Amino acid sequence: MFELLITMVERLGIIVTIAFVLTRFSFFRDMIHQERLDTQQQYKAIIFFGFFGIIGTYSGMALDTGTQQFDRWVAELTSDEAIANSRVVGVVLAGLLGGYKVGIGAGIIAGIHRFTLGGFTALACGLAAMLAGIIAGFFHKKDRHVKLPAAFFIGALAESVQMLIILLMAKPFDKALTLVEIIGLPMILANGLGSALFLLIIKNVINEEEKAGAAQAQRALRIADQTLAYLRKGMNAESANAVCHILHKEIQSSAVAITNTTEILAHLGLGDDHHKANSTIQTQITRDVIQNGELVIAKDDTIHCRNKDCPLGAAVIAPLKQRGETIGTLKFYFSSEKEITNLSIELITGLSLLLSNQLEIAQAEKAYQLAQEAEIKALQAQISPHFLFNTLNTIISLTRIDPDKARSLLVSLSHFLRKNLTATTVTMTTLEQELKHTKAYLAIEETRFFHKLTVEYDIDEETLLEKIPPLTLQPIVENAIKHGIMDKEENCIISVSIKKYYEAVKVTVTDNGNGITEERIKELGVKEVQSQTGSGLALYNVNRRLTMMFGKQSALKIHSKINEGTSIHFLLSKMEET
Repeated sequence: MFELLITMVERLGIIVTIAFVLTRFSFFRDMIHQERLDTQQQYKAIIFFGFFGIIGTYSGMALDTGTQQFDRWVAELTSDEAIANSRVVGVVLAGLLGGYKVGIGAGIIAGIHRFTLGGFTALACGLAAMLAGIIAGFFHKKDRHVKLPAAFFIGALAESVQMLIILLMAKPFDKALTLVEIIGLPMILANGLGSALFLLIIKNVINEEEKAGAAQAQRALRIADQTLAYLRKGMNAESANAVCHILHKEIQSSAVAITNTTEILAHLGLGDDHHKANSTIQTQITRDVIQNGELVIAKDDTIHCRNKDCPLGAAVIAPLKQRGETIGTLKFYFSSEKEITNLSIELITGLSLLLSNQLEIAQAEKAYQLAQEAEIKALQAQISPHFLFNTLNTIISLTRIDPDKARSLLVSLSHFLRKNLTATTVTMTTLEQELKHTKAYLAIEETRFFHKLTVEYDIDEETLLEKIPPLTLQPIVENAIKHGIMDKEENCIISVSIKKYYEAVKVTVTDNGNGITEERIKELGVKEVQSQTGSGLALYNVNRRLTMMFGKQSALKIHSKINEGTSIHFLLSKMEET
């Protein structure tokens, strides 16, 4: 019995190999991370785990109950033979990770195969394989990962059920009893251990990859934090040199360089004797990146450095962009192409987006400084650096996991900032433009608070050509988020309504947040209100401009109940022509 246990444990090496191979398949990663698999993913899982169960059968040892001798590998069985195997492991893991359908499907495949091999336990073992899938599916939890002790217990339980079925169904009974006495305990322990070991290998590999991804994200955030102060000044030789020092320290490459569209702004590392700052761009492939705006990997035969003794044999060249136009490149040099890994390419791609985003912010901040009107400055002051930094961090985190969403969010941020700047040159805009500005802001906030914020719109399209002072609707919406729902953990709703109201247009912003006291309502919009969370300046400015342009009938009206929410509305009436 002990010798059988040792032999079966040795053959668990096959399980270890299969577990590692599994981590390469996307459908299996979906089983680990998703709550539900689609039909195609389920079929893939059933086939794979069913095949895994067949391997478990073939890697077992045939036992002749008459001679009580083992054959090392299984081919086919006589009427006196049965198999000590690890078939249950594949079926159990299928049920635990994929649920009933996957477990039963894999059990049917493995069970039918076992039945075709023959032997006096053929029917009992085939049926037991299907029951193992049902048992494992019972313990499948959509919202929780399987723990190792549970995997051991369920694997051992499934094998124990198989031993019981053999005793109940296999004939003659004395052979079945002899078989269970010999292989029962070793198989229960080995298959329980195999199930736990299988899960352990998978979790370790995936966890290591997730740790590597988390470390990469952490490094990107660290770089963002360090480079932001320099890139706020725009891209010049001084800021480029500082950024290159940061990147060269954080990224293991032979050299780092930043260029604009015509010359090298900074180069740090190997090759700095001829790749000099303030010199014209030397390589055609860099010019190609500037022209095409796409990342390229330059090999030794494509770099074409003018210096034949250049130690830089490969490079990853990524574009730096502002408003969709390439304004320069970020270059990481390596001694050879072998040093360029998929992880480094992914990181460099993210860094180019990160730096481009920071340059966009720098351009917006520079534009802020040009604003001269005191009222506009007060409104722009509401776009706090904290909001910009949080938005930038959100974009940075999305560049790796969802680049399309990151780009969409950057477009929203650019649109939002551009509309704020436009307010410095116009006194009136249309409701359509004001709504677009507000939607850009809410798109950013919905992404930042995707787990709790929902935005609803109820818009009469015919009202959107009406005139409104710029920066009227967005500050009210921002106030609802910052002071209304920020402290709520879930189910936060912001509603924006623009409706025809007799001869006027009624604009309403509603939230289901904390509410406002009656005493505070009397003060809001009438004067600045000092508090721990704000000054009320935004609502005061909005209210003052509305009443100046449309009269007292357009003043802000605030209705609120504590812990139920707040509604703020105003009327836009026809302005008298003078």
